[in-house]
Amino acid sequence: MTDDHARPIPQGSRPEPAADDDVYVVDTRRGSRRRAGRGATPSRAASSTAAGGAAATGAARSASPPPAPWASAPPVGDPGAFDEYGRPVRPVRPGGGPPPGPPGTPRGPRPARPGRAKRIVSVVVVALLAWAAFIVVTPVHAWSQVTREDTTPTGERPADADGHTYLLVGSDSRAGLTAAERKALGVGGDAAGRRTDSIILVHTPSGSGKPVLVSIPRDSYLPIPGHGKNKVNAAFAIGGPKLLAQTLEQATGLPIDGYVEIGFGGFAGVVDSLGGVEVCVKRDIKDAKAHIDLKKGCQTLDGKNALGYVRARYSDPKGDLGRAERQRQFLGAIMKKAATPATVLIPWRWWGFTHTAASGVIVGEDTSLVDAYRVLSTMRKASSDQALSLVVPLSTTNATTAAGSSVLWDDDRADALFTMLRDGDPIEEAPAGTDGVPSGR
Repeated sequence: MTDDHARPIPQGSRPEPAADDDVYVVDTRRGSRRRAGRGATPSRAASSTAAGGAAATGAARSASPPPAPWASAPPVGDPGAFDEYGRPVRPVRPGGGPPPGPPGTPRGPRPARPGRAKRIVSVVVVALLAWAAFIVVTPVHAWSQVTREDTTPTGERPADADGHTYLLVGSDSRAGLTAAERKALGVGGDAAGRRTDSIILVHTPSGSGKPVLVSIPRDSYLPIPGHGKNKVNAAFAIGGPKLLAQTLEQATGLPIDGYVEIGFGGFAGVVDSLGGVEVCVKRDIKDAKAHIDLKKGCQTLDGKNALGYVRARYSDPKGDLGRAERQRQFLGAIMKKAATPATVLIPWRWWGFTHTAASGVIVGEDTSLVDAYRVLSTMRKASSDQALSLVVPLSTTNATTAAGSSVLWDDDRADALFTMLRDGDPIEEAPAGTDGVPSGR
């Protein structure tokens, strides 16, 4: 049957393909739709060709799996590259992986960014190094602020001895305290100059054995170079640290390698900078002159009460010996608190402790930071039985002398103790007579 509407195609307008020529199928459906939208009607021949092309394409697709959308994509960065859906091909992302597929294609996990992890590690390392530097630099800076004084003894000095021996002095100097602070601390008055409240020899051995703290009662009756015999406290009042060190060198035969002095204001400030210090009070102490009223038991003392605790003398049955015992106890407690993570790891507390301590300390011109560390370390060890806390052997505490009631040493036992320290004999336990009990009793 003849189609009345079909028009013959002129010969020559579309050449017939040769039998052995390759056949190219062109999908004209997209273009046909656009033309149809303009009112054009596709011919049956075009429809047949399209149908045939679709069939051939379907057969080709069924014969082999479709390639990945990016398999035949042009080189990355070509602005004219399009995929089979007519969309521009996106460049491959740094780190590998194909460009995204058609809509609905699930995305894989985002590749890791090694640079970000390295930056985090670098920041942590820098922070740790800065913190470590702060811990080290802080005491060095504080040490540069301390007051220095010439404390080197004059005259003939003892021969070199084992280890190191330092002179630690607690002074009643009011220097740096206002009138209000003196009243608050109970150290008012017009005391001129400096007088000692405590005298301690700190010895650190070079070999085995424990370091030792040896308290020297301030009423010890000793020869003072150029001033006859007097209480050792008079040496400090007459000639300061230099004459005191010279007096003790001659009495003990130990060369003094360094000097550290702590004043009233400095002591109270150090305690407050630590947020108070815990100490176990062995009995009730009420002392009007020391401005304290403490109950028996372990408790945290602030600067004012701590100062009164180490200064109380008249309320103690042991007098000056009892005070020296409390001073050694509390100095050890201070250093124990100072060495805790709660102090060292908190920047503002570490800074406050070191700089407050430095502001109330006087050191010898030849005393180094290492020397100060040895002194402070021995004080800390004394609070945990890693160092020995002793009193120079005594024969009596109430001898009548030209200087009034005085303390006399037990010369034989004292010489034996100082000989052990000079020779470097290891000391693991307190020698006889070093418990503060006079041998004359």
